[in-house]
Amino acid sequence: MHDFLIVGAGLYGAVIAQKAKAAGKSVLVIDKRDHIAGNVYTEDVEGIHVHKYGAHIFHTNNKVVWDYITRFATFNRFTNSPVANYHGELYSLPFNMYTFNKMWGVVTPEEAAAKIEEQRKEITGAPQNLEEQAISLVGRDIYEKLVKGYTEKQWGRDCKELPAFIIKRLPVRLTFDNNYFNALYQGIPIGGYTKMVERMLDGIEVRTGVDYLNKKSELDAQAEYVVYTGPIDAYFSYSLGKLEYRSVRFETELLDMPNFQGNAAVNYTDSETPWTRIIEHKWFEFGKDKEGNDLPKTVISREYSSEWKPGDEPYYPVNDEKNSSLYSQYKMLAEKEEKVLFGGRLGEYKYYDMDQVIAAALDMAERLK
Repeated sequence: MHDFLIVGAGLYGAVIAQKAKAAGKSVLVIDKRDHIAGNVYTEDVEGIHVHKYGAHIFHTNNKVVWDYITRFATFNRFTNSPVANYHGELYSLPFNMYTFNKMWGVVTPEEAAAKIEEQRKEITGAPQNLEEQAISLVGRDIYEKLVKGYTEKQWGRDCKELPAFIIKRLPVRLTFDNNYFNALYQGIPIGGYTKMVERMLDGIEVRTGVDYLNKKSELDAQAEYVVYTGPIDAYFSYSLGKLEYRSVRFETELLDMPNFQGNAAVNYTDSETPWTRIIEHKWFEFGKDKEGNDLPKTVISREYSSEWKPGDEPYYPVNDEKNSSLYSQYKMLAEKEEKVLFGGRLGEYKYYDMDQVIAAALDMAERLK
């Protein structure tokens, strides 16, 4: 009999498991997939750590989280500086002086601010949808080239049909700063995320390829408490209806060339290109192997956004009014469960960055003592 059964070997489950073991508890971790580390799983291809479920760039201002996670990995100095490709025109992201210079030929912050101000005037009154919100923040030109196509591919809906709150605040910098995340601590774990999660789960019994919901009563009987990090609606057999997600499909290729695009992330912001972005994984670790040699090959992943359907991986909760209301009903059911605690992105139907996942798990681990 274990003290805890942790359902899901992703970041949330790994933190709870590690803290519980450190507190002297007996822990069993299971995962439906055939590997640990959930969506941060990285696999080695020709010496390149490939982010199998999309780019994961760690960034945080939370020193407690940073001090905790760096016990299990040394992080490199990777800084996220994506590039936007609009029909072959390349722009810096986030929107900064390089972007404005390329877009309008402006050179000074004053000129850039005046241009944005002039274009923002198109929207009068409170923005009613995402299109109006974006134009009111950055103007028509940037909206048309760098926001509209990408956003519509990502959400599968016209920007006029999307709520304004999705982009309440687009970062607009009147400086030449390409650092996407304004975070004190950021980087990629040297050796990949899988290695990091392995260290977190060191000495803990882990079983992969186990579908908890298919063997629920048998597995529940093996532990005092269950921490469930899967989809909350699936736990309750979709009894109140299905929560909606956006999913992502990846087309990954190994290429016999040293450099495909010269950057880790290039966003394709026109509506004609079917993918949202291309990730070139080697640049997360500067294109070098562990001895510091240049890697001769490269791996790229094209990302396609899609509506989630059963059988797909759920990625992004659709936190609109309808889904938020349905989740709150499931949450009420979850609170009645005596020995099961729900956590993580799917268990709480919440978009979490990695540092937020770790912070929430540390918080729960504290309460489980």
